[in-house]
Amino acid sequence: MEIVTGVFDSDRQAVNAVVQLRNAGLTEQQIGYVTPVRRSETGTTRIPVTDTEDSGMGKAMGAAVGGAMGAAGGATLGLAAAMLVVPGVGPVLAFGLLGAALLGGTGAAVGAQVGDAIEEGLGEGVPHEDVYIYEDALKHGRSVVVAHTDDASQASKTREVMNTAGSTDIDELRENWWRELRDQEWTHYQANGRDFESDELSYRKGFEAALHPGRRGKSYSEVEKDLRATFRDSDLDSAFRRGYERGSAHHANLMETRRG
Repeated sequence: MEIVTGVFDSDRQAVNAVVQLRNAGLTEQQIGYVTPVRRSETGTTRIPVTDTEDSGMGKAMGAAVGGAMGAAGGATLGLAAAMLVVPGVGPVLAFGLLGAALLGGTGAAVGAQVGDAIEEGLGEGVPHEDVYIYEDALKHGRSVVVAHTDDASQASKTREVMNTAGSTDIDELRENWWRELRDQEWTHYQANGRDFESDELSYRKGFEAALHPGRRGKSYSEVEKDLRATFRDSDLDSAFRRGYERGSAHHANLMETRRG
């Protein structure tokens, strides 16, 4: 089993990827598609996201799902849809069970029984370490397609389909994400009399480690055992720890900004 993901600049590209994956033989259970709720080509769509707007949720959600289905050419070939509110990102539409699983929306989004099945069958394969990249892509208006492939041959074909449809390289997205943050992290680190240039690699590892879904909101001491199991002892130096603390603060700020 291998999970293959693609990030697309437009819904049209993402939907085309889904269509091509279905044509290549992947089933609806093997495909997920996640897109931010926004103004679509079919008109304006708005989802209430505060507790005071609960009374309109059903109607607004129906409109959003319906609009996205129309833009997706008939619900992206039969994929079930669910609305998720992702902290730090906002409301997104997840098509397919794997789409919900990608961002941690299992039981609450698609029903506890089905959610548990996803956790058991796909949980270890979903690329949790890259979730922050997908969240950032969604926040910037991009769409994400994820596929669960059975073997190396199917994985290779899936990557080919994603690339042909216009998927952006995940490493490029990761570097762009860090480039947006680097100047402020450089300033913060240098202000304390440290050398960012020499410590950047370790600092960045720590920063990214704090954004893993399993570590969010937890102090360094709370996850130290997990970090030692994931990284080499030589990686966990003072720069890594400072990066972890800044990554935790960054994520907390994203949550606060969204609530505001």
